[in-house]
Amino acid sequence: MSQRLIYVMDPMCSWCWGFAPVIDSILALAPELPLHLVAGGLRPGNGQPLDERTCAALAEHWQAVEAASGQTFLSPSDLPDSFIYDTEPACRALLVGRGLDAGRAWPFVRLMQHAFYAQALDLGDARVLLELAVQAGYDRAQFAEAYGSELARAAIAADFSWTRDLGIAGFPTLLAERNGQLALLANGYQPQDVVLPLFERWLAAGRGIASA
Repeated sequence: MSQRLIYVMDPMCSWCWGFAPVIDSILALAPELPLHLVAGGLRPGNGQPLDERTCAALAEHWQAVEAASGQTFLSPSDLPDSFIYDTEPACRALLVGRGLDAGRAWPFVRLMQHAFYAQALDLGDARVLLELAVQAGYDRAQFAEAYGSELARAAIAADFSWTRDLGIAGFPTLLAERNGQLALLANGYQPQDVVLPLFERWLAAGRGIASA
């Protein structure tokens, strides 16, 4: 029997940052279960700097996520003046991390999320991403080489295509896969008291199959 979790997200998605403690709780309940991260692509390729109106709208949105999730948020106005809300670099870093060492991918994403939302660091800056990757335990030279490769860009396109083909339009989306069959645990942000019972039922059903 093969089973895993598939988490479709974007490191620069505020609701995904809000959902991070739910993922942590699930992994604590079933540390043996693989977590496969898929980069959904929130705003890939965006080239426009934040203007005052967009910054205000983001601030209001982030406050709503903070209230719902309890996660720490700074204000978009704390971001560097040069910041452009392009999520492609962070998504590419996720995929590079996943390819080099899947076991470090989730801790790496958590570092990226915290850096962006709680420290106002620019995840569009490759130097910032590289330092976070090193903090997560990746080899500096290996990560830097992989990040700049055409293979990494092709992997992003594949993840974005898979997400679209499955009809996933919102993040976070959490799927549980058992023997090729997918079960939806969360489509958009949901609190722990909603998601964990669903996950525990799915997990118990799998253990029943394994012991039968």
